Amino acid sequence: MKSHYKIALVGNPNAGKSSLFNQLTGLSQKVGNFPGVTVDKKTGICHLNGVHTTEIIDLPGTYSLFPKSPDEQVVTDILLNPKDEWYPDMIVVVADASNLKRNLLLFSEVKDLGIPVMLALNMMDVVKKSGFHIDLSSLQNSLGVAVITINARSGEGIKELKQQIITTLSEKKPQLSSEIFVDTIQFPEGLTQNIRAKFALPNDYTAVQYAHQAQDAHFLDDQSQQFLEEQRQRYGFQSRQWQTEETLARYAKIRRIVSDAVHKPSASKQNPLTTQLDNILLHRVWGFVIFFAILFLIFQAIFAWAQYPMDFIDAEIAQFTGWLHSVLPQSMITDLLTDGLIAGVGGVLIFIPQIAILFAFINILEETGYMARVVFITDRIMRTFGLNGKSVVPLISSVACAVPAIMATRNIDNWKERLITIMVTPLMSCSARIPIYTILVALVVPEQKVFGIFNLQGIILMALYLLGFVAALVSAWIMKFFLQRKDRSFLIMELPDYKTPRWGNVGLTILEKVKTFVFEAGKVIVAIAIVLWVLASYGPGNQMAEAEQAVRSQAKESTELEDHVAAAKLEASYAGHFGKFIEPAIRPLGYDWKIGIALISSFAAREVFVGTLSTIYSVGSESEDMTTIQDRLRSEVNPQTNGPMYTPAVASSLLLFYAFAMMCMSTLATVYRETKGWKWPIIQLVYMTGIAYLSAFIVYTILK
Repeated sequence: MKSHYKIALVGNPNAGKSSLFNQLTGLSQKVGNFPGVTVDKKTGICHLNGVHTTEIIDLPGTYSLFPKSPDEQVVTDILLNPKDEWYPDMIVVVADASNLKRNLLLFSEVKDLGIPVMLALNMMDVVKKSGFHIDLSSLQNSLGVAVITINARSGEGIKELKQQIITTLSEKKPQLSSEIFVDTIQFPEGLTQNIRAKFALPNDYTAVQYAHQAQDAHFLDDQSQQFLEEQRQRYGFQSRQWQTEETLARYAKIRRIVSDAVHKPSASKQNPLTTQLDNILLHRVWGFVIFFAILFLIFQAIFAWAQYPMDFIDAEIAQFTGWLHSVLPQSMITDLLTDGLIAGVGGVLIFIPQIAILFAFINILEETGYMARVVFITDRIMRTFGLNGKSVVPLISSVACAVPAIMATRNIDNWKERLITIMVTPLMSCSARIPIYTILVALVVPEQKVFGIFNLQGIILMALYLLGFVAALVSAWIMKFFLQRKDRSFLIMELPDYKTPRWGNVGLTILEKVKTFVFEAGKVIVAIAIVLWVLASYGPGNQMAEAEQAVRSQAKESTELEDHVAAAKLEASYAGHFGKFIEPAIRPLGYDWKIGIALISSFAAREVFVGTLSTIYSVGSESEDMTTIQDRLRSEVNPQTNGPMYTPAVASSLLLFYAFAMMCMSTLATVYRETKGWKWPIIQLVYMTGIAYLSAFIVYTILK
């Protein structure tokens, strides 16, 4: 028995794979993409008995090995290709025990591939509450594999599952040759023999899957696809007809197995709590009232609950910067460290509390089963705008990040509805906008209560998010006329029972998302902070020295002289020249050249905006009272008016610009990969930037 194994978790969507993955791997997880596709890949290490190191692969959810989406295609590609780097030594099929008949279809297909497999029955607590009983002995005998009952949320049965994994791996059986789950299915003999010989496949079922997947499997080259097509033609293989007959035969046997193994109570005990809550949460009026009340609570919490830890982080960063200035010698390296790196990174760290609160709420809504209800109640409204209920999931997910939200559109079967959803999803305000919203709202909106209990800043933040949602709906409504959708789709979904959130899973998700936000944004910000510091600290020729000399010759010694000198040198730097170059284009919006530098740099990532301003306003500043990021912005003076730079007009203009602008290279790259071309990303960039510029111009003109 070898010491390192790959084990794949396979199952229907919402069967509990992710919860089981968290139980098996804990904190030893990595998140990325499968090679060549923008599909989430989650892997982690699980130590079995402290001896065998096992890599757990959480494959995307799928209903069968006949894929209908890119996520499902990934599962099929890996399980059919023994040469794939993620090809597993063993498969654990995670099944929702309360929907056993539907889940066993995928299990039966996976079992016929000949890879060692076992079945993990999850959600047994739901089965017991419903009054049903599953005879595990009967089920194991019928399926011919080990069956373990678990509760992936609480961790019940995980120890037994690990032990069975060790047993299954140590008793690894030879690959199947002809035995399959349904013995009534007949394969074209010559077809399977030729394909097995060509690709060295372990059994007939895998060979027929190759014939079925001839044009879709990503791991097959053109020559292989041509060979398979020739074999299909030669033996008259009708893929769709074969799939239909096979599926019907599998369900016929599954019904017999379930009938023998699952014992129903005399009267079905429907979950009364689920029924009572659905009567309220799915109500055509109260359902929406409750949904918006939950959104209101989230945005109130983002401001009210996060304020104290944010103030603490902000003050500590300022104190740390001051301490470094006091203990380190005055030098270029010290300035780079304090005014470049720390100022830039500080612009991200301060927002960790808000990001954590946002992701906590989103994960709790998903864990409880409420998010599925949101999809259901919004379906009718979404269709008015050219979308469907499934579009709500990407739209809400984009509150966290537009990249995975756009990838989540793959569960929308209708291509035009999916394309419209992709095009409007970035209009929803993501977590990268929170630093910008927070800093600008705090500058111009007083921290006061409305009706004595509601935070005014939180209300404004929610209004910005709702503005993005309305813009997304309006844009979708317009796009449906350009795309001229004539076909009609339907929403079919299963509403899960309500569950108490598993707080361990919530904590892991928060930790994972915050780490991703900090480190992914941090890499960009550190690089940009260094570049900006260099551009702001040096200039062409002797222009910076001449600017300093001019200020000193015209001004008397005062406490503000050094700040005037720093401002003049910054304006004469490379960064200043670049900002001056683009200033005419942004002056109608109320922005100066410093804001222009931040606008351009934040096209790499929106959250860089605050860090850039922090770096720009830190360079050369010696004033003692400019200690925090908010202080720096609040103290900035408009040289044309001698008043505050960040007036309500300018701040409102910036808020609207960032609410609508497509300023995320990662999102554009994802849209390119999802739409397989640059046409739609370019259209998206142009129309969103146009909306941003026009709305910012209008609000500044009105308020100034």
